[in-house]
Amino acid sequence: MTTTLRDDAAPATKGQVMRSSARFYDLMVWLLTFGRERSFRERLVELARLQPGESVLDVGCGTGTLAIAAKRRVGPRGLVHGIDASPEMIARANRKAKKEGVDVTFRTAVVEALPFPDRQLDVVLSTLMLHHLPRPTREESAREIRRVLKPGGRVLAVDFGAPGRHRKGIISHLHRRGHLSLDKVVELLSASGLTVVESGAVGVRDLHFTIATAQ
Repeated sequence: MTTTLRDDAAPATKGQVMRSSARFYDLMVWLLTFGRERSFRERLVELARLQPGESVLDVGCGTGTLAIAAKRRVGPRGLVHGIDASPEMIARANRKAKKEGVDVTFRTAVVEALPFPDRQLDVVLSTLMLHHLPRPTREESAREIRRVLKPGGRVLAVDFGAPGRHRKGIISHLHRRGHLSLDKVVELLSASGLTVVESGAVGVRDLHFTIATAQ
């Protein structure tokens, strides 16, 4: 079973919303990962150290692939939510989860105004999303992530590093949408009151990850 929550009063984001790209999103990820999307998602699940029974939020969830993988890891006692500013992405995520028989709650919402109470979630996942936001909105978003995490909760942030000089094709197109250096992600999360505990290369192209906890 899947649940789709539409909030027509959700505030508009100042970040970039991938509406027209929704139908090509899975193809872009497949190309980005050299056709190893499944192992890429499993790598992220491992980095997040998801445990059975945990509550998880995937911000900027796209078409829901990572949220579905997270639900399989946290099991029937765990809860997984996915939000995205693009209704088109949420619609595709809902169809995908329904087809696979996975219970994930999807909602059209923005990360800078998360529709969750304080200290509700064990884990927040942010994959290839922060670079879509202007700096003030990123800062708001980091504070919101900190707000909704339980004490001891953690966030996994994954994003592009600086683009290579001679990259062409679909990857070049993705990079024109922006990138965010590892140092800036560490600085962002630290400034929000989170404690960075690990960071490094994901092992796919120039993607990097940062793990931070709410003390």
